[in-house]
Amino acid sequence: MAPTMAVLQGVVKPDGTLEIDGKISLPAGPVQVTVVPMPALPKGDPFWQRMQAIWVGQKARGHVPRSVEEVEAEKKAAHDQWDERMRRLEAIQAEAKAARKTGGQQP
Repeated sequence: MAPTMAVLQGVVKPDGTLEIDGKISLPAGPVQVTVVPMPALPKGDPFWQRMQAIWVGQKARGHVPRSVEEVEAEKKAAHDQWDERMRRLEAIQAEAKAARKTGGQQP
């Protein structure tokens, strides 16, 4: 399943052009672009210092983040598991309803 959306970081240059960080993982074709300014955090912001420390630690340990495809596959697997569980529950409910109609006797 192809991703339906990509969120990337970038910079608006003084001349008004937009520079995107990284490659976009969408199929070729028309897209709609929405640009939202990022909040400027003060130097030494504790949140970003902590996040940067986490990222440095992950990189040092060789951590490779999951790809969009891996995340989407996990989401689909979880959704499929939930659907199967719901089908089993519905079957149990139908059996119980049928048993109540027959007075608990096997047909």
